[in-house]
Amino acid sequence: MLNNPFFCRKDALLRAEADALLGKIAASPYLHSLFADGKMMGVLVARAADGTQVVLHAFSGTARGLWRVEGFVPPIFEFSRAEVDAASPEHSRELQQWLFSQYLVRNGRGEVRSIQDIFSERGLVPPGGTGDCAAPKLLQYALTHNLEPLRIGEFWYGASPMHEVRRQGAFYPACTGKCGPLLGFMLQGLDVEPNPLESDAHWQLDEPLVLFEDASLIVADKPSGMLAVPGRESCRISLQNWLENHCGGPVLACHRLDMDTSGVMVFAREVTTQAALQRQFEGREVSKAYLARLCPCPSGESVQLKVGDKGKIVLPLAPDWDDRPRQKVDEDEGRAAATGYEVLRTLSDGCIDVRLLPYTGRTHQLRVHCAHPLGLGRPILGDRLYGGIVDGCDCDRLMLHASMLSLRHPVTGERLSISSDFRPAEEKS
Repeated sequence: MLNNPFFCRKDALLRAEADALLGKIAASPYLHSLFADGKMMGVLVARAADGTQVVLHAFSGTARGLWRVEGFVPPIFEFSRAEVDAASPEHSRELQQWLFSQYLVRNGRGEVRSIQDIFSERGLVPPGGTGDCAAPKLLQYALTHNLEPLRIGEFWYGASPMHEVRRQGAFYPACTGKCGPLLGFMLQGLDVEPNPLESDAHWQLDEPLVLFEDASLIVADKPSGMLAVPGRESCRISLQNWLENHCGGPVLACHRLDMDTSGVMVFAREVTTQAALQRQFEGREVSKAYLARLCPCPSGESVQLKVGDKGKIVLPLAPDWDDRPRQKVDEDEGRAAATGYEVLRTLSDGCIDVRLLPYTGRTHQLRVHCAHPLGLGRPILGDRLYGGIVDGCDCDRLMLHASMLSLRHPVTGERLSISSDFRPAEEKS
């Protein structure tokens, strides 16, 4: 069964093949010169008709202007992008439509469609560069050469870009904007693992714990993997659903936590209380603290964090529209985001535990500020979006926990501080 390209997990075979390709590129001055500035690479392990194993390599886009490089699968369709770039805006749109009508891709059923048709059926317009990522190149080659895909993965080689979180050797899920609809078509007819993030099957959910409750509000400890509030297209139970069952009546969310993040959340029992609490969040009157376990320092990097180190990270964040829900650092369009940190301890496997203090509340702020090279330079362990799946460090969740929430009680006016312990799985008794 083919692994799901939209979900990163530890895979010994993929890791071995990725390491082999990384070593091959690093050992070749020519290949290194092509990819040193930073490039998403891909590997696909397949089975040929005679039962032999075949390993394919690909790179996203071009390599210093080259569409073809020996040892890597060819592009799905070659076209001079200079003609598109030089055209007038109106003519450019026509050229893009024509271009994507020429990108013909195959799926596991043997059906062939153009990228233009695949996207238009969903009421979408293909983003620029659709079809040029490593994963669709690999699948197209395999499906047109009678190869059965077994394992597929994309990882980064070269320098880390300043606008998005990428580090050499780290695996990342396929992008949602360009590759979401495209791979959705190409994978049809193949035996593909379901995306574990789309069901509770992946998670061993702990029972939520009520930390405080009175007639006005209720504070609970949310497990990692549980939705904070009901999803638009999901029947999975959320913490809000669970609390409504617990309370025997409606509760109202006042803030959010990522599904992967565990820890303290506050809910109101009625609308006026919700409004009062939301004003505190918006006015930054609420104090919050998080605990996180960060991956080991990447090999070859000299910057080391030690116990007692403190500081502040200030990096503006904006949505990565081609790869939602990922966020990126954007000095021009990003919204201000600031995080304080303190290193608490180091572990024998090279991981470190830190306390994080968010002064702002941007989406994925802590995850990006930890992983970005201008931040702490280390992804949070278990972070499948930002490169936190590493060998030698065991975890089955995002190691980020909202450990403390301090706010003014909306009725009594007293300061209310609620804490929750965070112990990684291997430390639980």
